[in-house]
Amino acid sequence: MKIIQSSIAIAAVLIVGLVSCTSKSDEGKKSETQVTQQAESNAIVMLPAFKMTDANGNIVDMASLKGKKVFVNLWATWCPPCRAEIPSIEALDSKVDKGKTAFVMLSLDESFELAKQFAMKRNMQLPIYYPAEGLPAMFKTDGIPATFIFNEKGELVKQNNGADDYDTEEYVQLMK
Repeated sequence: MKIIQSSIAIAAVLIVGLVSCTSKSDEGKKSETQVTQQAESNAIVMLPAFKMTDANGNIVDMASLKGKKVFVNLWATWCPPCRAEIPSIEALDSKVDKGKTAFVMLSLDESFELAKQFAMKRNMQLPIYYPAEGLPAMFKTDGIPATFIFNEKGELVKQNNGADDYDTEEYVQLMK
C-alpha cells in the first residue's frame, strides 16, 4: 500500500512540475482573465522597448518588431515544461506568414551560451534571444514558461503563464 501511495505522490509532483517552472509562489501571477479585464478597462499593455541580444551577438530592440504580430516566450534550458512546448511553438511558426510575424524565444538561462548550445543540439529553428538589459516589469513573472502575444499595434492580446500547446488553429488564427 505504501508503494502505491508513494507512486501516486511522485506522479502528482511530476505532473505539477510539468505545468510551469517557478522561482517563487504563484501569488500575484497575471492570468489570462486579468489580461482580458485590463483590455476591457482600456488599460492597454504595450510591447515594451527592451534591448535583447540575438544568437549572432546583435542588439535588437523589441519595440522595433512593432508592425508585426509578436510572439514572446520566456523559457530556460533547465525548465522541463519550457523544453516540452518548444516543438509546438516551432509548428506554429511554420504555419504563419514570416513577413507578418516575429517569434522571440527569450532565454532566461544563467548564460546565453547554454541556450545557444541547446538550440544547436536540437536544431531549433526559432530565433533565440537573451536580455541585454533588465527585464521589463511585464516579463518579471513568477514562473516560466510564460508567453506574451502582441498584435501589429504592439498591444498585448494574449498572455499564458505555464506551458501550452501552440500548434492549434486558435493560435494560428491569432497569429494571422
